Amino acid sequence: MASADQLKALLKSHIEGDQGRFFSVAMQVAAHEAKLGHGKLAEELRDMIDAAKRLGQTSGAASNLVPINKPRGELSGLLTVSYPKSRLSNMILDDTVSEKLKRTIKEQRFFTKLQEHGLSPRRKLLLVGLPGTGKTMTASALAGELGIPLFLVRLDSLITKFMGETAAKLRQVFDAVSNVHGIYFFDEFDAIGSQRGLANDVGEIRRVLNSFLQMIEEDQSNSVIIAATNHPEVLDYALFRRFDDVIEYGLPNQEQIIALLKNRLVGFKPVRSIWNKASLQAVGLSYAEIVKAADEAIKHAIIHEQRQIAEVDLLRTLTEWKQMSARLTGNKEHGRSTKHAGSSST
Repeated sequence: MASADQLKALLKSHIEGDQGRFFSVAMQVAAHEAKLGHGKLAEELRDMIDAAKRLGQTSGAASNLVPINKPRGELSGLLTVSYPKSRLSNMILDDTVSEKLKRTIKEQRFFTKLQEHGLSPRRKLLLVGLPGTGKTMTASALAGELGIPLFLVRLDSLITKFMGETAAKLRQVFDAVSNVHGIYFFDEFDAIGSQRGLANDVGEIRRVLNSFLQMIEEDQSNSVIIAATNHPEVLDYALFRRFDDVIEYGLPNQEQIIALLKNRLVGFKPVRSIWNKASLQAVGLSYAEIVKAADEAIKHAIIHEQRQIAEVDLLRTLTEWKQMSARLTGNKEHGRSTKHAGSSST
């Protein structure tokens, strides 16, 4: 049974119209029942929660449920909302990364109890790593696990050339963070978090960074703030201590590659075991690139009416992605070298 605190939290979130918090507490109740061994009840509760979310999305304000928290007015151009169904179990993760994320989820599910003891659960995360290593999917999985909406902060709309306007829009985002419980995801965070002393820095970006530092420091909401970057080396040092956890994502090792391929090709199992050969060929690729290579092999099988993936087809698609990755990486490195040479000569 739900505890007295959970019942009070459910009622309070319903009265206040905080749909995200209501679903989060409901998921806590389901998790508690599962821990007690009431697996069937826990599964029924999760199914009811998922059904309520879907109904809320399709019915909108006309439903008897609390309507979905869709940004309105100017805020609708700054935030994109979704209700992901992803789970952490859907991801192939390094043990260290997995443990940190599970710890965050556990602390979020016991949010009220921790606060009663004067403690704050982890809710400000900085994700760093190469593209395609799972940072964006992590934001979706955390939202799915906690049963709360995922708000993607649209940097293309947030950052403008007009003095003071970006900081003002950033204030609107943080007002939403305080008013609407959810996960707020700042992707490509280095666009606003670059070091204040860089040679190509401009005054407006410095002001935006200072505003962000102040706002995230002052934020005492229940929402989860996630920032992700491919370039942690350019972030301002003052940012790191504003986050509760810095989680580093790397490229998959052979064991993780095999697990990823088996999971992706589950409906098109190869004629014979080729996992070791395929994993060796895929070393150096990101999770996203391996998934795309696997999907290409699946499409080839479907088009040619094959029920199984041929070894030659999977190795070919992995090779193609490896060559493409090498070209892209080479171009990026060349661009950085050219840019560095140009800036050092001025």
